[in-house]
Amino acid sequence: MAKKSLIQREKKRKKLEQKYHLIRRSSKKEISKVQSLSDKWKIHRKLQSLPRNSAPTRLHRRCFSTGRPRANFRDFGLSGHILREMVHACLLPGATRSSW
Repeated sequence: MAKKSLIQREKKRKKLEQKYHLIRRSSKKEISKVQSLSDKWKIHRKLQSLPRNSAPTRLHRRCFSTGRPRANFRDFGLSGHILREMVHACLLPGATRSSW
């Protein structure tokens, strides 16, 4: 189980990303449309003034049940070992165990 503080920090980043998403997207579109370099710098400074945690690259996907940051399957939102346990217990419909 991940520390609760790390899970809360990740939730805070997600809220910030959603809050500044439109501002960030519109600024990036402006940069591509503007021709002069000085105007691009002004818009870039505006982008840099936004909080760092509002950038989408700082988000990290976590396991839904344990909060584990690694080995997550996007389709299920679970980490690998939790997914394996749930498949073996027949708790995930449509998922089958591999056998060869």
